[in-house]
Formats: sequence, structure tokens, C-alpha cells
Amino acid sequence: MSIHDRATAAVLAQMMMAADGALFGFGVTYVAYRSIRKYAGTASALRKIRDAPEVQPSDLRSILTEGDDSSSSDSDGGESSSSNGGGRLVIVRGSVEVKSATEKANWKALMGSNLVASKASGEKGVILQRTQTCIYNEWKGVFGWTADLRNMISGSLKEHETSSTRMVPFILVEGTKWPHSDYVVVNMEGSNHPLPLTTVYQHLQPISATPLTFLQAICGLEYPVGMLYEEKILPLGKDITAVGICSLNNGAFEIKASKDLPCFLSALTKDQLVVDLSFKTKVLMWSGLVFGTIAIGILGYSVVRNWTKYKQWRSQRRTQQQNNSTITGTESLNDEVLDEEAEEIPDGELCVICLMRRRRSAFVPCGHLVCCQRCALSIEREISPKCPLCRQTIRSSVRIYDS
Repeated sequence: MSIHDRATAAVLAQMMMAADGALFGFGVTYVAYRSIRKYAGTASALRKIRDAPEVQPSDLRSILTEGDDSSSSDSDGGESSSSNGGGRLVIVRGSVEVKSATEKANWKALMGSNLVASKASGEKGVILQRTQTCIYNEWKGVFGWTADLRNMISGSLKEHETSSTRMVPFILVEGTKWPHSDYVVVNMEGSNHPLPLTTVYQHLQPISATPLTFLQAICGLEYPVGMLYEEKILPLGKDITAVGICSLNNGAFEIKASKDLPCFLSALTKDQLVVDLSFKTKVLMWSGLVFGTIAIGILGYSVVRNWTKYKQWRSQRRTQQQNNSTITGTESLNDEVLDEEAEEIPDGELCVICLMRRRRSAFVPCGHLVCCQRCALSIEREISPKCPLCRQTIRSSVRIYDS
């Protein structure tokens, strides 16, 4: 780690431990809140998927009919029509087929423009995703510390990947019979869920260095060193599981993605999805508990430490105020003593201890007026203060003023 990285890490550590770790505690609290929120969403999705029926396309007619495509099925594990626009939550397992195969009576429907094809491998499917990922490198040159600071602040905002997706309407069918009379149309509108695609092409192409690349390297900036090309498809005949809201649309069964669920199309079966979500739920639950406990401990420690510091500050302030008042009294006493020393004092009125100042303080409880105010205060501060005349223990002294 360079000296600049160590300095940046030290500054971040000081910021995190500000106010005895209060800032760090709030950060951990936010992580715990996010974990608990994700746990609640994942647990809800797990309950819905566990209660949803797993069917084949041919079984949909026994579950959905023309009369209840917009009705609510909450009692059977479905979702209400008010929140999902009608239909029922189901899990359909089937094979991928192009939709036009149901509209034509021969195998030529699967050829030509009805599919999307990979340019590199030539394989065909119903979904084609092309991804270009630019790989960057960084050499810390003369001005390399600027790149370190930029990476710490805005490194997560960089976009190195571009992706494009093409697809054709497709359906899920059961078995290998053709033509298919029982099928469900997959509606991909509004779905941002991950897709179970298969990689058919992957190539890493190095990028030749240019004078601009050399200048970027000298200045400590990132420069491209390679481009990764990938092509993924969803091929025909692949068995996948669709988890979504199924309803009747123009006499055909159609399934859409649900925003409340973390997946729509998956290569896993229902049992595998339940196991996977159960594991994620446990991880999120324990993460929320652990981070929540740590956050409570850190914030509690910070509150106790700051309260202790406040009490110490308040005590020091009181002591300082008392000292200031004592200093003020001493200064006024010194002024008075100077005035007394400037005038002539008869012998019978001199302090019996210092023999320099006038007798001004009477001791309590004996009442003897034999000391000046300064000497009386010094006697009071002794471990066992006693009157210098009668040797009786005294409690305090009283300033006597002439009329």
C-alpha cells in the first residue's frame, strides 16, 4: 500500500471513529436495516413460491378458466387481482419454443426469421444477449495519487460494460409433441429479473497501445488493455421454470413477472428454488441480527462515552468557575491588603501571625478576632484548624467590617 493509500485509509478511519464511533455505528445500523428489509422481502417471496402450485402447461386449464382470470385467489396461495392485474401466481415448468410454432402447421415455422441467431457461433434461440466488457489497467505514474483519490471516491460509478438484448415471442410447452395444443405465452414486458441464458461465444481481444495510452499511463489514468465479447442465448428445447402471474389473454394462457418475486425465469425447479431462497433467508436473517447487535453495542458505547465526557466537561467548567471566583476574591483581598499596608496600623490591631495587616476575621465558634483575612483563610485550610489564641478547634471564620 502506498503512502497516499495509507493516508486516505487513516482519514477514513478517523471519520468513522468520530464521536467515539457514532458515525461508524450509524453505518452499521444502515447495513442492518438493509439486511432486515431484504430478509422481509425474501421471506415473503419464499412463502409465496412455497404455496404456489407447480404445474405443466396442460394443467393450467384445471386451475384457470375464462370466468376467473381476473378473480382473487388469495386462499390458494395466489395474489389478488387488484395488485397484479388479475390472474394467479403459479410455477410452470416447460420447454422453450418459439411462439410462431403454434400458428403454423409445419416445422418450417422454426426456421428463418422466427429466431435470433448468434453471429459468432450461428446457434439460434429466442433470446440473444451481446455483452462487451472493456478491461482497464492502471499504472501509478508521476501523478498516480490523483487516480488513487478518484478510485476511492467515484470508483463504483464507472461503467465498463455495454449490453444489448434481442428476443422473439416464445412459449413454454410440455413434452415433444407437435403441434402443441397446450402452452403458456411468456410475457417479458416489465421484467428486469436475471435470465437463464447459455454462453455460446466468448472472446478476449487485446487492444493495441497508442500514444494516448502511454500518456494516460504516465498521468496515472486508467487505460484499456482488452475487450471481452460475449454472446448468450436462450436455446430452443431448454427446460426452464417460469414463476409469475398466469392469466387468460384472448383465449391463451399468458404468464408475467411479479415485482414481489426475485426471479421470473429460472433453470431451477420449484424445490430447488425453495432451497435456494431458504438459504438466502437464513443468511439475511443472521446478518441482520449480527449487524443489529454490533450497531447497538457501538451506539451504546458511543452514548456512554459522550455522556461521560459531557459530565467531565461540566465538572471541569464548574471547577474553573470556582477557581475564577476564588481568584477574583483573592485579587480583591490583595487589593485590600495593599490598602491596609499603605496606612499605619496601631500595634493592638495587628494580626498576631503576620504582624503586618489589620485584624479582620473572627473565628467560629470561639469568636476571637486576632487574625487578618489572609492568615485566617490559611488556618482554615489546615488539617486540624485551631484558634491561635485559645487553641480551640474552629469551623470557619467571619469577615468583620468596621462601621
